[in-house]
Amino acid sequence: MRLYLASTSPARRALLAQSGIEPVLVSPGVDEDAAAAATTSALGRALTGPELVSLLAVAKASAVADASIAGSPVDGIVFGGDSAFEVDGHLYGKPHDPAVARARWRQMLAAGGGTLWSGHCVVDRRRDLDTTTPRPGGAGPARTAPPVRPLVTSPAGVPELGDVAPGGSALAAAGDRVVAVDSAVLTFAEDVSIDEIDAYVATGEPLEVAGAFTIDGRAAAYISRIDGAPSAVIGLSLPVLRSMLLRGFGIAWHEFWSL
Repeated sequence: MRLYLASTSPARRALLAQSGIEPVLVSPGVDEDAAAAATTSALGRALTGPELVSLLAVAKASAVADASIAGSPVDGIVFGGDSAFEVDGHLYGKPHDPAVARARWRQMLAAGGGTLWSGHCVVDRRRDLDTTTPRPGGAGPARTAPPVRPLVTSPAGVPELGDVAPGGSALAAAGDRVVAVDSAVLTFAEDVSIDEIDAYVATGEPLEVAGAFTIDGRAAAYISRIDGAPSAVIGLSLPVLRSMLLRGFGIAWHEFWSL
């Protein structure tokens, strides 16, 4: 079974590869800033962290699900994801510019930490799917997984997942898609210096990642605690993705393994 990754993120691909899955990489071609700005304008207010990452995850997965790959329609499962880091109510995406990255690190360290929001969207595009076979869905044990809510989208195009507390998650399903948000609360080391920030930014690593840091790179030494799935901080929550596939479509995680 094919898993199409609607992303060019090396971190997301590496996460899946480490889990035994070799995805088909497809660039979704989504203008994230424009999509967020249009939705913000339609809502008349700023997007919350869960709203932003779920909106963009859906946009990326939908773009690839409806695309033609090498002249053929997609045949398999499409995953789209997005991340944002929230500090004191402010959402931080990719800084792009070194000066912006340095300023964000000073703000993040002053706050002591923040919440990493990770949005997920899975779209079923299996062409040989037997639509007469019931899909399991179900709530799952309350202590191990969020209940599966009916997937409802607001008039502005935002998946309505309800209130998601920092460190929590939410999952909703309808038809051919499942949307979820996971989060992790991070605590930064208290003694990180300005010189360390400048040295880290100079490597270029934080410029194209949400929140201006990665835990699978040089910034790992600056993070003293993670409350949540570490993989969510890297780019996608492996436990939540597994749950989406199993509870949304009845697909076991090992069905994607490259043996």
